[in-house]
Amino acid sequence: MSRRSVRLLRRSENATCQRGKVTKQSNRIKAQPLSKLQCEKNQLVLKGVAKPPVLIDTSEKGVWEDAAPPHTHSLVRPSPLPNLGWGSHEDVWVKMVDREKNYRHSKNFMQKHPKIQPRMRSILLDWLIEVSEAYTLQRQTFYLAQDYFDRFMLTQDNIEKGMLQLIGITCLFIASKMEEAHPPTLLQMAYVTAGTYYEEEILQMELIILKSLLVAQALSWNLCPETGISWLKLYFQLASMSAGSDLLEPQFPQDAYVQMARLLDLCILNINSLDFEYRVLAASVLSHFIQRETAETVSGLSRDAVQPCVDWMAPYVESVNWFGRAPLKDFAGIKEENRHDVQMHTNYMSMLDVCQKEEISQFLTPPNSTEKSCTH
Repeated sequence: MSRRSVRLLRRSENATCQRGKVTKQSNRIKAQPLSKLQCEKNQLVLKGVAKPPVLIDTSEKGVWEDAAPPHTHSLVRPSPLPNLGWGSHEDVWVKMVDREKNYRHSKNFMQKHPKIQPRMRSILLDWLIEVSEAYTLQRQTFYLAQDYFDRFMLTQDNIEKGMLQLIGITCLFIASKMEEAHPPTLLQMAYVTAGTYYEEEILQMELIILKSLLVAQALSWNLCPETGISWLKLYFQLASMSAGSDLLEPQFPQDAYVQMARLLDLCILNINSLDFEYRVLAASVLSHFIQRETAETVSGLSRDAVQPCVDWMAPYVESVNWFGRAPLKDFAGIKEENRHDVQMHTNYMSMLDVCQKEEISQFLTPPNSTEKSCTH
């Protein structure tokens, strides 16, 4: 369940959801521009925008005809939510599942952009994770940005690789305004690109992305999906709750949640993760940490619905194990009870390389000793 959903649910029972104030200054930025991270190695060269990008009109009907739907299953069990004092647990669950169907995503967007390779998406998302940690953004903020990026690319054709960083940072800018109590300013978002893009270009791209997502589904702005991390947090909360406890008050161990979130981060960097619904991805992550029966119960998904994703995820589990446990970090201005919600960055690209070697050779190649560090 997303932070926005929690706020709306709390509002229904006249409760006020407040968050501590966080001051973010641009001089705290540690993230390097994408063009200085791994672009040369991967032949991804980002350039400034010479002319305004053009919005591709999308018809209201048939926009998803080219999009292969993710793995969908009818083997969904009744609502796993407990009885709620402020509403019907069945209605809440149905709305959450329906939202998954309305916010469609597909890896087929790569076919519409011949100059873009899956590796470029991985590098971009890895950089957005790094920027998110530098600005102490919520995990949900990054996952919203990832969802916006993938869905926007599905509405466009022939995007140049030099546009990826602009699209990515704009998606993060939109997501931060949706999720954060104190989002980074436009100047801060432009700053982290190290002069590659200016505020005006980000504003222009913001309008293009919002219009595209509006036209694509002909309903609304479509900016509030249930993301992979919101499903994972809900599932783990349900698995950790005691009888009579409050669904909206976190009761799970932070350290275990951080390990699960890192696995989900790694998986989402691979474009093949878009073959699965977000709730299936989250249930598969949970299945690798707790008993399968419990994971199936709290997710409302049968074993047959989750098993293909569990099998696909196995090399990623092996990869994160090679790199050791993720640290639970402290962040200035973030309360101790909220630190697990801050998006953290680690050497995801090295982990992804290990996974790809596993897929090719069917034998896990241990990373170099210098790659086993989990430090930023």
